[in-house]
Amino acid sequence: MQYIEIHIQQINQAQKELIYAFFPSFGFSQLEELETAIKAYAPTNEADLQALKEWTSEHSIQFEASILEETNWNASWESNFQPVEIPGKIYVRADFHPAKSNVLYDIIITPKMSFGTGHHATTKMMMEAMLEIDFKGKRVLDFGTGTGILAILAEQLGATKVLAIDNDRWSYENAMENIAMNKASKINVQLKDDLLDLESFDIILANINKNILIDHALPLSRLVASGGNLVISGLLSTDYEDICLKYKPLFGSNIQQFQDSGWIALSFKI
Repeated sequence: MQYIEIHIQQINQAQKELIYAFFPSFGFSQLEELETAIKAYAPTNEADLQALKEWTSEHSIQFEASILEETNWNASWESNFQPVEIPGKIYVRADFHPAKSNVLYDIIITPKMSFGTGHHATTKMMMEAMLEIDFKGKRVLDFGTGTGILAILAEQLGATKVLAIDNDRWSYENAMENIAMNKASKINVQLKDDLLDLESFDIILANINKNILIDHALPLSRLVASGGNLVISGLLSTDYEDICLKYKPLFGSNIQQFQDSGWIALSFKI
C-alpha cells in the first residue's frame, strides 16, 4: 500500500490547532508532531489531496507532499525508533529492543501507520494518568485505539475485559498485531466508527482530538459506569475551556489535569 506524506513547517499555534482539527476530514488521520514541524499520512486511495490544497491555501499553510511506500515507512521507523520509558513504571519498545527488568510494565509496539508509540505527549500523559487508576477487575473501552498501546497497558494493569475500537482498518490490523505480540488475551479489537450498541464500562480511554471528543461527549457519558473513570487527550492546552464546557455538565468537576509541551490530558472521576 502507498501513503501520501504531508510535511508542514513554519506554522503557528492557531494553524497547528486547525491541522489537528481538520486534516482527518481529508483522509489524513495519522499525524506526527516533530519539534518544528508536523507530518501527516493517508493512504493514497483515501486522501483528498485537492481539497487539502484548497483548504491549506485558505489558511496560509504551506506543505510538501510525497509518496511513501509501506516498506519504506517500516524501514524508516525501525531505523529511528527509540524506546520510551516512564521511569520505573512503563517501558515501550520495539521487538528488536531488549526488555528491561526494572520496570513494572513492558509493552512491545510496531506502529507502522498507526498512532500511539508513547513518544507523543498525549500518549505518554494517557499512560501516566492510567497509572493513577485502579484497573483491577475493570471493564475498559479504548476509543480510537491506534496501535493498541493503551488497551495493552489496561490489561497489564489488571483489566479483565477491554474493548478497543478504531475506524481505521490499518490501525485495526496494527492493534491486532501488537496485542498478539504482547500476548494480551483480554482485549477485543473491533473496526468501528461509532459508540452504538455497547455495554457500560468502568473506565473509558479516548486519545483522539477535540472535535471528535466534543461530538461524542454524550455517547461517552452514557457508557461510563457510575463511579467510573474517563481519561481523554489529543487536546491542546487551548482546548481546555471548550472541553470543560461540554464535559463538566456530563462528567462532573473531579478532574486531574496532565500537561506536556502544550498538550493536556484530563482524567475525570465520575
